[in-house]
Parts: sequence; C-alpha cells; structure tokens
Amino acid sequence: MPVVYATAAVALVSVVSFSGVAALTLSDRALRRMVFVLVALAVGTLLGNAFLHLIPEVLESGVGTVAAGTAVFVGVLVFFMLEKFLAWHHHHGVHEESRETLAAHDHTPTAIAPLILTADFVHNMVDGVIIGASFLISPAVGVATTAAVVLHEIPQEIADFGLLIHAGWSRGKALLWNFFSALSAFIGLALVFIIGARAEGFIPLAAAFTAGAFLYIAGTDLVPELHKTSGSGRAVIQVFALIAGFGLMLALIVFE
Repeated sequence: MPVVYATAAVALVSVVSFSGVAALTLSDRALRRMVFVLVALAVGTLLGNAFLHLIPEVLESGVGTVAAGTAVFVGVLVFFMLEKFLAWHHHHGVHEESRETLAAHDHTPTAIAPLILTADFVHNMVDGVIIGASFLISPAVGVATTAAVVLHEIPQEIADFGLLIHAGWSRGKALLWNFFSALSAFIGLALVFIIGARAEGFIPLAAAFTAGAFLYIAGTDLVPELHKTSGSGRAVIQVFALIAGFGLMLALIVFE
C-alpha cells in the first residue's frame, strides 16, 4: 500500500506543474506585461527555497558543513558550465564573437529555459524521494509531506512558467516542458522503493546541489534581468514581488 499511496501523491505533485495554466486566460499583451513581475517573484522564490528550505534541510541531516558547502558549490559550478555550453552553441556555433557580431545578434535570455528545467528536474526528483520515504514511515506522515510539497511547488511552478515565457517560449510549450520536468519525481520515488532506506542518504547532497543551482540561476540570470527594467514604479513593484516570493517560502515553513 505505501507504493500505491506514494505513487498517487507523486502524480498529484506532478499535476501541480500545470499551475501556470491560469495564465492561459490572459491575453498575450497582458501576460508579457506581467512577466517582469513573475521574474522578480521567481528570484524571491528561488532564494527563499535555497536559504529557508534546502540548505537548512541539508545542515539538519548531519552530512557536515564541508560536504554541504561543497555540494552547493558543485551545483553552482555545474550550472555555470551548462550555461557556458548553451551560450557557446546559441546561434553562433563555436566561433568567438566580436563586438560587431555581438551587436548584430539578438541576445535574449533563451538559455534560462534549459537551466530552469534542469534545476527543476533535480528538485522534483528530490521531492519524489522525500515523498516516497515519508510514506514508508506512515500514511499520515506521507500525506502531511505531500501537502507541504504541493503548497511549496505552486508558487514556484507559476514563477517558472513566467520565466519560460520570458525566454520566448509559447504558453503551450512552457506548460508541456514544465510538466515533463515534474515527472522526474517518479524517478526519485522509484529510487526509494528500489534501494530502500539507502536512498535517504541521497537527499541531503541532492538538495544542496539544487540549492546551488537555484542560487546560480537567481543571482546570475534573473537579477540582471530585473536591472533591465526602467522606471521607479516598476522597480517598486519588483521589490514587493521579490519579497512576496521569499515570504511565500517563509510561510511554508509552518507546513513542514
């Protein structure tokens, strides 16, 4: 029965990836005007997730500060290398660019889409491990954990949807690929039931790696995008959206 309950719970969490479907009711113009707010919300959400949920969870696991810090750094390093690779192949092949060719090309933040999806893939896999392990303890613990994960995922999935739109993706494509990345939770779940309790040792380091990925994406890709927005009114809105994203992650501590 734990397998059945846990599978149903992971399926529910995967469906949460369609939270962005609410944006389908908006016109393209309205959606594009909202994107700058969603990017700020995403920064607050990613930083709040890393600092309030993932890193504390790692430190409480007892893996040690050196191992935890190293895993966070590896997350930053891997995503730095991934973005370098994506930028290297972005429209220009393997050729070095000059100032003239840089000016001639459109450098929209298309590389952010695979970075977000990759980070979500790892994050959702960790969620699958956590849910599976909690149902092995008891159905009550499993249900409580699933509720916390769902509440935790909704604001992040909406923010991720906005980031994919910001990267130039269509709404349908953004929703579909966001859903595909959410399915990695089933990989985490399978890990728990295949190798049992030993999978729990995977959680802290994977969580630290994900924290590093979120810190990299927020700090190097999204914050510079926020600085491209002009006007004091928009700046104030972005500050409040950033605080709101962090505040949502802070509020969710109650459910953990």
